[in-house]
Amino acid sequence: MARNLSNLRAPKKANTGRKRVGRGMGSGMGKTSTRGHKGQGSRSGSSLMRGFEGGQMPLHRRLPKRGFTNIFRTEYTIVNLDRIVDRIAGLKVTEIGLDDYSKLGLASSKKALIKILGSGELKKAITIHAHKFSKSAAEKIEKAGGKAVVAGAAAAA
Repeated sequence: MARNLSNLRAPKKANTGRKRVGRGMGSGMGKTSTRGHKGQGSRSGSSLMRGFEGGQMPLHRRLPKRGFTNIFRTEYTIVNLDRIVDRIAGLKVTEIGLDDYSKLGLASSKKALIKILGSGELKKAITIHAHKFSKSAAEKIEKAGGKAVVAGAAAAA
């Protein structure tokens, strides 16, 4: 059946009203108003920190601290040669620039740093611009008759 304005419906549970707590016995949440009997959570003003375990040492404090996170690391978007081949199949492409990766859906943004890895085979000669290349990727691109151009290196030379 075709969908049109006459047969549209809201998804299940989309029109459920909010829970009205503290409205007596007829509300379905009477007497204790969903707070249970006694205890810390039943008292007014009760709020517990995330991960609170009733006074037991919380899990995030019981586990040992390990390793080191470098906040100055540079993260590259990794693109394999086979993904490039898949995306340009049927297109007459001789060169892939840095802004083409986001257009082809290989990178999330135009500003992403790109590293090309050598998984897959390249059949036609393509000039590929990227910030980094693995040795195998550069070899495969050269072998197919293309060029592996490191971005930023041309400006420095």
